[in-house]
Amino acid sequence: MSNERHERRDHAALEAELEALRAYTANLEAENHELATQKRHYQWLADSTTDLISRHARDGTFLYASHASKALLGYMPEELIGVSAYDLFHPADLADLLNKSPRIYYHDGFYQQTYRFRAKDGHYVWFETTSRTRRDPDTGELIDVLCVSRDVGRRIQAEANRERLARVVESTTDYVLFVDGEQRIFTSNEAARRLLTLPRNGEGTELPTLARAYTAESLAILRDVVLPAVAHYDSWSGELDMRGPDGPIPVLSVVLAHRGPGAEPDHLSLLNRDISLRKAAETQAQQHQQQIAHANRLATMGELASNIAHELNQPLGAIANYAHGALMQLDASPTRPARDLALPLERISEQVERLAERLRHIRTFIRKGHICARPLELHEVVEAACQLCEWQYQQAGVALARTLPHDVPRVMADPVALEQVLVNLLLNALDASRQHPGAESVTISAHRSGSREVTFHVSDQGPGIAAEVADSIFAPFHSTRPDGLGMGLAISHSLMEAMGGNLVLATTGGYDGATFAGTLLTEPAPLATARTG
Repeated sequence: MSNERHERRDHAALEAELEALRAYTANLEAENHELATQKRHYQWLADSTTDLISRHARDGTFLYASHASKALLGYMPEELIGVSAYDLFHPADLADLLNKSPRIYYHDGFYQQTYRFRAKDGHYVWFETTSRTRRDPDTGELIDVLCVSRDVGRRIQAEANRERLARVVESTTDYVLFVDGEQRIFTSNEAARRLLTLPRNGEGTELPTLARAYTAESLAILRDVVLPAVAHYDSWSGELDMRGPDGPIPVLSVVLAHRGPGAEPDHLSLLNRDISLRKAAETQAQQHQQQIAHANRLATMGELASNIAHELNQPLGAIANYAHGALMQLDASPTRPARDLALPLERISEQVERLAERLRHIRTFIRKGHICARPLELHEVVEAACQLCEWQYQQAGVALARTLPHDVPRVMADPVALEQVLVNLLLNALDASRQHPGAESVTISAHRSGSREVTFHVSDQGPGIAAEVADSIFAPFHSTRPDGLGMGLAISHSLMEAMGGNLVLATTGGYDGATFAGTLLTEPAPLATARTG
């Protein structure tokens, strides 16, 4: 009985040990299965990621490479096994790695480096690699290196572009300002810092505002016009005045809103180009144009000398006649009442007024002054120009016809400049009529040509203008007359543009002669007055 009990205990113990062994084996199989599953999962992750995952021996030899090597470098993973990664480094970047350049980040066994790596076809790919070294815990000897590498070529290119743009902005002579939502200048380029005596970027505790950069008038425009426009349209361009050490500096400004990922709200860029020289050149050109126009008027008055003599001779002759008659009456009857001389004295006074008016007109015509467009009656200017040329036409036996309707609206023009244009056109038409025996008249007409336009025509019956010279008819020093200077039409064209209009050659030749058409803007309509109830 005792032996049987012992055998049963031994058998039960054996069964228990076997059960424990089976449980251990099952648990080990489960763990191995879990490890295999995790290994397959990690392998799937490594093969699926777009980053290159690799393992290297301490001499840089590839021990493992993920499938991303095909897309990134053109190598199949098995082609890289046994190849030293150092052989594929760009030489300059390999030197940085071996010498541990400060550009290579290192901390607690982790390395991070950006470098160029040669692909299978020979071109270099910019890689950013994070490496983790594994060492023997007892000896500290390097076992292997695990690396994760990604293509950062686009980022490197974008950074290079930004760096180039930053260098351009810093070196340009334009004044570049960057402001925040409170109109404080947080960044500026060298030119702006010199002009405005600003601290270098990042220096100083208090940021200057736009009031430091722009005059009070321009600052008001920025706040009232520019900033609302940029908020709506993202950009604005126009002329402003910046503060300079010797006074305001006119600038052509472009204001841009910052948009896109990472952009701060309400941040703006202001690019300002100094246009002082351009402004000075424009002023000088305008003065030069006025001097040329003045010289042209003087030359025109020379051509009209006979008309001037006629204009002065008529009232002077009338004055002499009336004065002679009054003297004859006094000689015949020295004691007659003074009231009997009232009529000749009134006539003399009228002629003196007429003479003074003609002299004022001639003086105004030849006087040099600025072109200033204002509302005026076209009839009056046409009549004044025709009076200046009328004696010339009478001497040539050519009729000067005016066909202007009474309802022609007032036009925006400078009276002296417009009269100069008309006199030039009328004298040219007269000269063309002299060259053509069949020409009998010159006509000046006008009509409303648009909702805010009036066009006048000066037409002659001369030989016309040849088609081959029609394109250059308004060029300076171009003349169809042997003794002409070729400045009349050029000046007339410039004067019309200065008044906001234009002058064109409407017809070039044929039986109808030549016709020049000038277009001017009409007087703006008055604003309607609101009624209050």
